[in-house]
Amino acid sequence: MAVEHNAVNLGQGFPDFPAPEFVKAAACLAITDNENQYAPSPGLPRLRKAIAAHWQRRHDQNLDANEEITVTQGATEALFATAMGLLNPGDEAIVFEPFYDAYVPDIQMAGAVPRFVRLHPPYWKFRPEELAAAFSSRTKLVFINTPHNPTGKVFSVPELEVIAELARKHNAIVVSDEVYSELTFGTAKHVPIATLPGMSERTVTIDSIGKTFSVTGWKIGWTIAPPALTKAIRATHQFITFCNATPLQHAAAVALEQAESYGYYDELRRTYDVRRKTLTAILNQVGLPPLHVDGSYFLLADISKQPFSSDTAFCKHLIQDIGVAAIPPSYFYANPKSAPALARFCFAKLDTTLAEAGERLAALPSAKL
Repeated sequence: MAVEHNAVNLGQGFPDFPAPEFVKAAACLAITDNENQYAPSPGLPRLRKAIAAHWQRRHDQNLDANEEITVTQGATEALFATAMGLLNPGDEAIVFEPFYDAYVPDIQMAGAVPRFVRLHPPYWKFRPEELAAAFSSRTKLVFINTPHNPTGKVFSVPELEVIAELARKHNAIVVSDEVYSELTFGTAKHVPIATLPGMSERTVTIDSIGKTFSVTGWKIGWTIAPPALTKAIRATHQFITFCNATPLQHAAAVALEQAESYGYYDELRRTYDVRRKTLTAILNQVGLPPLHVDGSYFLLADISKQPFSSDTAFCKHLIQDIGVAAIPPSYFYANPKSAPALARFCFAKLDTTLAEAGERLAALPSAKL
């Protein structure tokens, strides 16, 4: 619909600006250096070593690059390979809602059953008693996403400790989707649950370079997990994609090896924080007040005062009549009708894109109130 109506696309979560030059140059060099044949199924050793070194610098935790890291076709395949490798028919998997849309189909394709725990607005807290009630003797996995899509929540250490305690108590495995790990704002700090006591042996951490380096189309992701879990993930990964694009793996290794020498991560957070503030101001000005976010590159705007029956109806109106695309987050709920009245906007966009969106959104009746 966004293409059909020539709408400014603040819906889909991808940057509309170029990837860093040093990352693109590394991919071109790998191709011209004839690094174009199959890579080992678990991933290029160089890339796995770069991931391990990056984790060590960030979290002071040693990883075995040979036995604990698997390179996948983006985080999406990492999620699928993990679900297929670790879930059996009849198992249960806990999912916080709203949830990234791949989790539930992955669980169901493995023959398992999702169990849902609400994150409650406006700060997207879960109630420990509701989480505890979701566990059963059949609970195998707990999916978390921090920083969180679509809410922008960053799970706090006390929240992670509650999840960790219940996972240990019920002998469950945590699958932690951390693809926005470098995108936090203000005082918010991303802490992987795998770094908590007793959790490295029961956590699958998933990350990728797509969001961090603005190369979502490269689909280079990975899992970090103890050897027994890694073995199960690799057993499915081998028959899903076998391996990933070799030159892009070389470039991903360069990205992780060199980014800090360019001051890249600090600049990434600074520029994204500017974009966040720009879109926040725009949405406030047009009567769509956004909720607070601590991470990711999304804002959820309150549309409860808009004269529409659902978030889907509002987002269709926005595309057709205003010329701006947003996502209706009801689709991130098991029961879409139970979702709060919100719309998701992406700020991983050029200043000119955000400015054009602001001009169009000014046509909303609420902008004139």
